[in-house]
Order: sequence, then structure tokens, then C-alpha cells
Amino acid sequence: MSTQTLPPTGDWIRGITIRQPWATCILAGKSTENRPADWPWRGWVLLHAGKAKPDPTLLRDPLVATAIRGRELHRGAVIGIARLTDCHLDQGPERCTSPWAQRDAHHLVLDDVRELPLPVPATGALSAWRPTADLVAQVLQQLPDLRP
Repeated sequence: MSTQTLPPTGDWIRGITIRQPWATCILAGKSTENRPADWPWRGWVLLHAGKAKPDPTLLRDPLVATAIRGRELHRGAVIGIARLTDCHLDQGPERCTSPWAQRDAHHLVLDDVRELPLPVPATGALSAWRPTADLVAQVLQQLPDLRP
């Protein structure tokens, strides 16, 4: 896919920085990302694994341990891409049935998650961020069938 055929970078994609092991869990099927506030953005997001070391106690959680088994916990890099399709405040276990959903948090709903064959080193940010055209080009080079 040629980057000349895509809309300007900031118009169709954002980056989201996620601490490990949660970023890798998303690649393994975690479809709910928990955040303290609402996210108005909907559309494609680069999944950026933050630089912070993961909390060792999280790695022993059975749900997390199963999801990350055999996977490398990359840090400081874009490791995948997904479509952010919804964000809603927790509606209790009867409505928000994902085992990943935290109570009293906003749930970012991620679909069409795709893992990159090779992580792309990048700097993230706490809130949604606009990736550079070069970063998006490096990601799309690994996902030639992606259509924004």
C-alpha cells in the first residue's frame, strides 16, 4: 500500500501507549483496555508498549500468565495496531463481561487487532498521540493489506 493513497496521518490514526504486560495481552486477545477517563477518539490506533518495566506481581496473575506465555514483552515500541470502536464507563459484571474489565474504569473496546512481525521503536505519550508519517509508514510496510 502506498502512503500517498492514505489520508494525512493525523486524520485516521492515533497512538496509544500501554504498559506491559497489558500491551502484549491485547495481542493475545485482551479486547478491553482500561483507562481512568473517556477517550473520544474512534478509529485505528497504534499499540505502543511503554518503556516501564512490568510489575512482577502482574506476571504471576493466571489470566496474564496464560496470555503472555511464549511471548516477548517488548517495551518502547509499536507492537501492533487495532481499531478502537467504543469507549464506555464500566457497566458492572453483568454488562461488561470481559475478564479484563476493571470495575469503575472506562473500557476502550479494541477490534481488528493485528500484531506486527517486528516491533517498531517509538516514543509514546500518556494520552492519545499523533504518530509521525514515518512511524505509520514503518508499520504499514509490515501490514500491506491494512485499509484505513
